[in-house]
Amino acid sequence: MSGSALELLDLFTRWVHVISGIMWIGNSLLFNWLDRNLENPSGTSRTPRPVGTIWLLHSGGFYYVEKTLLDGAPLPKPLHWFKWQAYSTWWSGAGLLLVVYYLGGRALLVDSGSHLGGVAWGAGAMVGAWLFYEAVQRLVAPKAPRIAAVAWVLGLASIALVLLQTLNGRAAFLHVGAMLGTIMVGNVVFTIVPSQRELVASVAEGRGGDPAVSDRAKRVSIHNNYFTFPVLALMVSAHFPALYSYRQSWLVLGLLILGGVTARHVLNIRFSFPRWRLALGGTIVGSVAGLYAVLQLGANAAARPTGPTPLGPPDFAEVRHIIDRRCGTCHSAQPSDLSFGVAPGGVRYDTAEEILSYAARIRERAVVTRTMPPGNKTGMTDVERETLGRWSAP
Repeated sequence: MSGSALELLDLFTRWVHVISGIMWIGNSLLFNWLDRNLENPSGTSRTPRPVGTIWLLHSGGFYYVEKTLLDGAPLPKPLHWFKWQAYSTWWSGAGLLLVVYYLGGRALLVDSGSHLGGVAWGAGAMVGAWLFYEAVQRLVAPKAPRIAAVAWVLGLASIALVLLQTLNGRAAFLHVGAMLGTIMVGNVVFTIVPSQRELVASVAEGRGGDPAVSDRAKRVSIHNNYFTFPVLALMVSAHFPALYSYRQSWLVLGLLILGGVTARHVLNIRFSFPRWRLALGGTIVGSVAGLYAVLQLGANAAARPTGPTPLGPPDFAEVRHIIDRRCGTCHSAQPSDLSFGVAPGGVRYDTAEEILSYAARIRERAVVTRTMPPGNKTGMTDVERETLGRWSAP
């Protein structure tokens, strides 16, 4: 397949993925919000023994929502299900992994070693994590929910560490997000939707909904709710090389996930926790401060000279020679390497003016984070990075 065709496929799949994800996450957050805001049923309830009711104001009108298990009431028609958003989010995400990573050429999956091996590790981690989670949830959680929670947190953390050791940093972060997303859609396919089918069948037979079945679906829905913020952070992490290129990237990954889960928890309990605003602000500030401290330490260590420092900045001719050899193969109006398209990110180094205008960016990517060239594809040496560092020093 040509580079242009792959780029169009990438665009279309990404478009579907973003739209589907917005719909799925929006529905998830809305229904969890409703559950925490339902009021005691009023005398105007339309069904027997409703769980709760709520009035909403949106788009120029008032909406009345009632949650019930339809105890003895007929099954309403039409009945609207919420499942296709989850399915299309996962399928489009899997398509993106295929187009961007697994077919090869558009983004690095492994820094060294077999590409097919990287594909096996990435896909295997997603399937393995879901199987592990499902086993713990079905075999351990019914009798010991706290032990189950500890088990799957430790298990998923272990799988994430393996991915960080086997895949390229950018690919590893995305695959950890995809791993959590796979568990989320697995909850929809294998627990939530089957539970809903049981509820529908029970009501259709006149028996009303079984609270145990409802609780089973709600439990994993809450898990999905807590996964949401970390998954979103990991999906956008590809745009921030400082995050995934840090040598102790497991620490960055842990802070992103912990910060996201904590923020989601504070938002979940805010209706019964008066100081939730202070807690949420503290979570945000603490997460940002922690990430900044970790990344700053990593940047200082990467930029620190390892040998005698030459006097003065290098000649620009020497700098341009390095950039032409190591960077210009991609960042040009007429690149010799078309793996990432023409001038990735719109960055070109064809003229001296263009190179000078990107001096700070060159320093950040080639010297501090060392994420360019990708996977050191063109073989930039430590001496060349040091030369670029002296030239671009503020």
